[in-house]
Amino acid sequence: MEKQTFGVGERVEKLCVVCKEERGHVVASVTKRGQISRVDCPKCGTRSTFKSGVGLNGDNAAAKAGAPYDRTYTYRKGQTMTHPTYGIGEVTAIIEPQKIDVLFNDRVRRLIHARIQA
Repeated sequence: MEKQTFGVGERVEKLCVVCKEERGHVVASVTKRGQISRVDCPKCGTRSTFKSGVGLNGDNAAAKAGAPYDRTYTYRKGQTMTHPTYGIGEVTAIIEPQKIDVLFNDRVRRLIHARIQA
């Protein structure tokens, strides 16, 4: 079985020891072999080491995928969603009453939410 390699800026699930929650972290550094060495928590900003498989439960990962993204729904920080184009993401910040920053596998994207349909 071939090991997966990662790049800086990608997203990976990890248990944050400061937040005490399993959440998406941003890869901060990788080894020469492409294995993750350090990650950053988007919520608290903590940089920590990464150990593959620690604190992860494969069954729980599917359950945490979140509901499909809906621009009319009001999101809160830390909530997960599944976007039809970008995949699974986690809300990292509420920017304005109708804008949120969401961390996806490739990068943080700004989306709308709480949009009232006319």
